[in-house]
Amino acid sequence: MPERRRGAALEKALLDAAWEELTAGGYARFTMDAVGRRAGTSPPVLYRRWSDRDELARAAIAHALREQRVAMPDTGSLREDVLTLMREINATRVQFITVMNVHLAGYYQETGNSPADLLTTGHEESGDLLFDRAVERGEIKAERLTERIKSLPFDLLRHEILTTYAPVPDHVLEEIVDTVFLPLLR
Repeated sequence: MPERRRGAALEKALLDAAWEELTAGGYARFTMDAVGRRAGTSPPVLYRRWSDRDELARAAIAHALREQRVAMPDTGSLREDVLTLMREINATRVQFITVMNVHLAGYYQETGNSPADLLTTGHEESGDLLFDRAVERGEIKAERLTERIKSLPFDLLRHEILTTYAPVPDHVLEEIVDTVFLPLLR
């Protein structure tokens, strides 16, 4: 007989199942019953933790974002840090980005949330680390860093991924950094 899951192990299994359900059928088909079946448990177990499917979906998305977090590189230069991070995202997160934007369209419509609302959760602190280091090294001036400029290379990467549903060629990543992003900081 399998061991009964409890605490953090149970919550992780439930959130994994919820994320799998979201990616398999989108938000339109996302139900507490379907998540319960996928997790091998009953809906009351879910309702004890999340009041409705919207709350469970948000928790599953936050969980998936934590699981998908990319380590911040420290190469010694802002250019290489940004390119390294973009290359890692490009190599490992195309499917995730597609799911966040396409499969969750119903979620965004129904709740009024946007991908930006979900993607920025916890991003600021980790992303700022790259820019703080560059300021400390004297590569850039802090007053040139607006939130729009800091997000620009990653926004353009996401745009490229969503127009092709495929990884972006490396020369395009370099073009984004060298001809669009870095000139704005100088």
